[in-house]
Amino acid sequence: MYTFNSRIRYSEVDSEGILTLESLIDYFQDCSTFQTQDGPASMEYLRSLDLAWVLNSWQIEIKRYPKLCEEVVIGTIPYELKGALGLRNFFMDTKEGERLAVANSVWTLFNFEKNLPARVTPMIIEAYPLSDKLDMNYGDRKIKVPETGQVHSCEDIVVRKHNLDTNNHVNNGQYVRMAMDLVKDKEGKITSMRAEYKRQAHLGDILKPVVIENKTSDNSIYTVSLNNTDGQAVCVVELIVN
Repeated sequence: MYTFNSRIRYSEVDSEGILTLESLIDYFQDCSTFQTQDGPASMEYLRSLDLAWVLNSWQIEIKRYPKLCEEVVIGTIPYELKGALGLRNFFMDTKEGERLAVANSVWTLFNFEKNLPARVTPMIIEAYPLSDKLDMNYGDRKIKVPETGQVHSCEDIVVRKHNLDTNNHVNNGQYVRMAMDLVKDKEGKITSMRAEYKRQAHLGDILKPVVIENKTSDNSIYTVSLNNTDGQAVCVVELIVN
């Protein structure tokens, strides 16, 4: 387990002073990056071998969004390293131990020179001691786009420089931000999110969103497929709003 402490900043909250989902994702991404940079398998080590961790899927369950200035503990738990895959949990707790959010993620170690997945090295295994995975309702990593539901029309999205990360493709959190902007229900709270990453998008690429809304007795389920100009899904995001 790796943890760090923080305090919810003004720049991370919405108009009601509540942490946003995109800021929660940033916390989780920062947590895994901090652990990586503490070594020995740092980003510089990975880059020297033309390697990088590529995210396959997210699942985040939110019990409560913390408020402005609330003190929190963010943690990550790698629980499986096998072949080219790495699986890790994340969590955010209050300083007193209340669990606010929990997440699961699946990553692939990728060799960008060979354009192929790569097996984890002994140094990577040393960098990420494994622990038991967290107790949560683990959903399917694959997200099926519904064949029925209310379809919302959307404008194309052009990938801008601020959407990119250090690997020069769209950061995984940016896809979720794009999907959230397309949700019509601006009053409800997102209590669950899944994202499946299928392809990479780069600077100047055009994404053509398809948004399908389905309602249950308790909530609305938005499935957002961010497609490339060939109609292939680059990322599919499922947001549950209530």
